Amino acid sequence: MTEVNKPPQVAGGARPGGWTRFVTARPRLSLLLALVITALAVLAGSGVADRLGSGGWEDPAAESTYATKALERDFPDSQPNLLLLVDARGGSVDTPAVAAEAKALVTRLSGEKGVTGVGSYWQTKSPSLRAEDGHEALIAARITGDEKAAADTLDRIAPHYRGAHGPVTVKVGGMVAVRSDMQTIIKEDLSRAELIALPITLVLLVMVFGSAIAALLPLGIGIVAILGTNAVLRGITSFTDVSVFAMNLTTALGLGLAIDYALFIVRRFREELATGADPLTAVATTLRTAGRTVLFSALTVAVSLAAMLVFPQYFLRSFAYAGIAVVLLAAAAALILLPAALVLLGNRVNSLDLRRVFRRGRQSRPSGAEGTAWARAATLVMRRAPLFAVATTAFLIVLGLPFLGVKFGTADDRQLPAGAESHVVQQHIRDGFPGNPGGDLEVLAEGAATRAQYTAYKERVAALPEVAGVTGPLVKGDAAYFTVQPKGESVDVGAQRLVRELRTLQTPFDAKVTGTAAVLVDSKHAIAERLPWAAAIIAIVTLLLVFLLTGSVLIPVQAVLLNALSLTAMFGAVVWVFQDGHLSNLLGFTSPGSIETTLPVLMFCVAFGLSMDYGVFLLSRIKEEYDNGGTSHALEAVGEGDHERAVRLGLQRTGGLITAAAIILAVVMVAIGTSRVTNTKMLGLGIALAVLMDAMVVRSLLVPAIMRLTGKATWWAPAPLRRFHDRFGLSEGEQAAPQPDAPQSDAPQRGAGNCATSHNEPEPALQPDPHGA
Repeated sequence: MTEVNKPPQVAGGARPGGWTRFVTARPRLSLLLALVITALAVLAGSGVADRLGSGGWEDPAAESTYATKALERDFPDSQPNLLLLVDARGGSVDTPAVAAEAKALVTRLSGEKGVTGVGSYWQTKSPSLRAEDGHEALIAARITGDEKAAADTLDRIAPHYRGAHGPVTVKVGGMVAVRSDMQTIIKEDLSRAELIALPITLVLLVMVFGSAIAALLPLGIGIVAILGTNAVLRGITSFTDVSVFAMNLTTALGLGLAIDYALFIVRRFREELATGADPLTAVATTLRTAGRTVLFSALTVAVSLAAMLVFPQYFLRSFAYAGIAVVLLAAAAALILLPAALVLLGNRVNSLDLRRVFRRGRQSRPSGAEGTAWARAATLVMRRAPLFAVATTAFLIVLGLPFLGVKFGTADDRQLPAGAESHVVQQHIRDGFPGNPGGDLEVLAEGAATRAQYTAYKERVAALPEVAGVTGPLVKGDAAYFTVQPKGESVDVGAQRLVRELRTLQTPFDAKVTGTAAVLVDSKHAIAERLPWAAAIIAIVTLLLVFLLTGSVLIPVQAVLLNALSLTAMFGAVVWVFQDGHLSNLLGFTSPGSIETTLPVLMFCVAFGLSMDYGVFLLSRIKEEYDNGGTSHALEAVGEGDHERAVRLGLQRTGGLITAAAIILAVVMVAIGTSRVTNTKMLGLGIALAVLMDAMVVRSLLVPAIMRLTGKATWWAPAPLRRFHDRFGLSEGEQAAPQPDAPQSDAPQRGAGNCATSHNEPEPALQPDPHGA
């Protein structure tokens, strides 16, 4: 191994680029500083989960949000968020003993700090607060304050009310309890997901690399990215709201992308060592090739996630905060810390080949066998390119057809497992109480008005075809509010139509509508209004970055369109499984019959970025082979042009690795998908499906077929854009000097970042060569 007390000289007279010199000048010091910074990140990020919110689906600038806050301020009794379900244990809630105990609970609850607007069936005798069978009734109240303050109050008082009280049993529910249960369950599920994902990921990495040392490097990069992102999120919570769901994305992308980036860098480093290069030369070539790919990949993923910043809901913005941080930290660790570790390890990166145990007693597969299999697959696809292009496109479109029947809704207690207490309470109310509890609309009337004007307005509202009943007004100064009960479900088409009708009524006062259906209408409007901007940001920046990578006009367009096509299976599965309820028993969730409005946006941004991740890995290697004139002799091909050979070699050298990376990322996402919260389950399983479809169908079949059909026109660009690329195309370091034994190409070098090392042997996809590459 090369001595590393000082940076070794590069063999063959080649000089490392500036970035290589920077990251390898003091490798031990770099790793020590990284260890210290990681330890500080652990301290800075401790307790971050307790500072995260469990809401964020509403538009803060919407009419419904304004009305909700005004009602909380002026009419706090109007919107109870705490419900106590009082069960008479088979008896009647009207018996004297039950009534006396319930009234005592009401008195105690009224005296709790931070609780207001306490009411109950035993006070009002309202039929909507009594179950139809007479065995259960409700106590309703409002816990004041923001999400954090309300959660603290609930944690303080709930244990004193939950459970048996004389002749009754009490369960705690309401929106504040739903959010508390959701936050607790997500934290527990995240810890379990990490315990599932880490050992399985390590086993898969050992299978890919063989070497235990090489397998541990990607995991180390992932842990650094996750811990660093937790510290970033802890800082962000100091000045804005962040959703607790963002922690799931932190873990998934932290492990997934860090492993992807480290996988490609370590693999390229070992490949260069196998050609006889010393560690520093291998690192220089790796950073100039795989390092450039990682940089472009990180930028494309970060842009896809950053697009969520255009939406007003802090649920979506939270994923942008977490996603951008974890992507940039994973890339930084892979491009700074990993090269330092590789220089120190040198050939010892191939140590501890754990797969020798499994190879005993059976003949090893010849080196490069799997790489050759990928080459044969590419040959077959390109030979029947029209057939594969049409069949694959049709297959993906068919998988996406269920999404045409998507119904959007809001997140409620049915996100929780069936046994969660707050879910049990809400389900009892849905099944056993009259009317549509929790589905009422509320109209806030602001401005001076007479009693006659209020009465006339009430009569007009009651006459609307979608209205089952109207109560109110409750007047306070120049403000009043009405409660409007829709005829159907709380967020069905009729309730949403009623919201729009109420907002178009001419009134002598300023009327604003809120309630579950109104929040949904406003959320859908906010997303529809900003979705074109988010899509434009993703498309334009992706087109620019892929152009800077390839210098082609057609490839960026292909990349965007094929990436979008690769997501159809995910969206179709989301509707078929989670909205329509297929596999609900197997996967253990309750289908509300709709998809939460923000979820498709979130899943598109995350899955699109991850798909571009693999697209960049494949395209960069095809570009490298094309720039080298397709002169690698790994395959004998008579009469084959540089373009087709470059596509074949690109798939041969990255197909197995992309598949392995996709499987590992899918494992992480499936671990996240074991969550008991439906939205998290949908996110994890949906993105796992998207990643696998992209790697195994789009990258393996559709991309080579389309590139064969477009031929050498794939690389065309008009002269002005070609000059622009020559000037601004990104690359790392300096051009490598050719190794003494490397075959030289007569083809012109068409871009920066060419690899001039020898590739006389085909790269194995999942098996190490005799040198451990």
